Amino acid sequence: MNPPHPRRWLILAVVLMAECMDLLDGTVVNVAAPVIHRDLGTSSTGLEWIVGGYALAVAVGLVTGGRLGDIAGRRRTFLAGVAGFTLASLLCGLAPSTGTLIAARLLQGAAGALMLPQGLGLLRESFAPGEMAKVFGMFGPVMGLTALLGPIIGGGLVGLDLLGTGWRLVFLINLPVGLLALVTGARILPHRAGSPGLSLDWMGALITCAAGVALVYPLIQGRELGWPAWSFAAMAAGVLGLAGFGVEQRRRERRGAVPLVTPSVFSHRGYSLGLLTALLFFAAMIGAMLTLTLFLQLGQGYSALHAALTLIPWSLGAAIGAGAGGGALGPRFGRLVISAGAAVMLAGFALVMVAVGGGRVSSWDLAPGLLVSGLGMGLVVAPLFDIILAGVADHELGSGSGVLNAVQQLAGALGVAVLGTVFFSAVGHGGFAHALHGALWVALGLLAGVFVLSFGLPRWARDPLDLLQPPAAGEPVTVEA
Repeated sequence: MNPPHPRRWLILAVVLMAECMDLLDGTVVNVAAPVIHRDLGTSSTGLEWIVGGYALAVAVGLVTGGRLGDIAGRRRTFLAGVAGFTLASLLCGLAPSTGTLIAARLLQGAAGALMLPQGLGLLRESFAPGEMAKVFGMFGPVMGLTALLGPIIGGGLVGLDLLGTGWRLVFLINLPVGLLALVTGARILPHRAGSPGLSLDWMGALITCAAGVALVYPLIQGRELGWPAWSFAAMAAGVLGLAGFGVEQRRRERRGAVPLVTPSVFSHRGYSLGLLTALLFFAAMIGAMLTLTLFLQLGQGYSALHAALTLIPWSLGAAIGAGAGGGALGPRFGRLVISAGAAVMLAGFALVMVAVGGGRVSSWDLAPGLLVSGLGMGLVVAPLFDIILAGVADHELGSGSGVLNAVQQLAGALGVAVLGTVFFSAVGHGGFAHALHGALWVALGLLAGVFVLSFGLPRWARDPLDLLQPPAAGEPVTVEA
């Protein structure tokens, strides 16, 4: 066992900087999206790609990124990801057109897929086992505060319009953070060689990438093109591709090669239901957040800062719900907290729909529904991952966690595509209030699915400290921090 790294707390700060950049990039871009729409003349389809393309790139690359860390070394892969993320942020901030911005966002997501899976491994190499509980306990408050402040920061940066940068500042703000993480990380991160003798499952990586694109691309482009037959064929091919990925992984394991994902992880009913539950939940949550922001800025004429401040009750409710769900309620009631959270979130969205009505709406009108929605969201999020992962065996934790994080990112891309398509399709037929109602009806349907599926999840959560144990020999996926 290696001794604790003398600068391990600074290493923790570097890992947290990377995690916060990723989390902020989702929330601040949502707030900036309507301003980008006006400034670049971006079509509704282009806007969905700007928001959802990042999540798609992270989703299809996340598991492969974890594997590359095992092969090339986590320090090297992490620094490459941070450098790529920072460079892509600069390209986003300088993008002269919608196409350039979309390409830079995809590059940013690919870099994030390299950067994110390395965090926990770096911390495990730097801290003594007895310190890991304290390290793990710091992630929740830091990430929760980041999620709480993200929309406000995004609205403030757009409203600040420093030197005429406007929306570009939400990307350029990553430069000092990324450079600090890169320079500090290069000096202090532990040097531990990877395992170059291991091989990367390129076929599995290509299949997951192609399947993810086949699912999301037609959902975003289909409306604009009139839903041609190939769009439905592509979505069907995407589903078949994911099934084919499982078959390919089993074949690779039988040949004695290490797969990207341990195939047996999908044999657990509770875990498989958990993946579907997470897919529906995060699609509803992220899609609803985007469409609500579009409604406030494009439909109600709110500034980016005004829209961000309007969403404070949602963030506040989420903080309260997460504190309760991850505190006293989770250990006592287990999966019932997720069921209750989905029901509360359903009620909150219904209150938002009633408040919107068909005319003008104030921030105060929306506050009760947003507060209740956020409370339900927090109740679901806090225990969700630990309960889903309780359905897998110890030696499958790395694969289980890696796939779960990838599904979360894919859900974000799908939520943006589906709810965004519903929203923009309905705007021309009944206005922005009608469009928001349509999108929220879809979100309600997704959350109803979460409520039903939650009763099939494992009854109790896995101890989060289990995720901090070293992976078993041959375990193919690095857990994301």
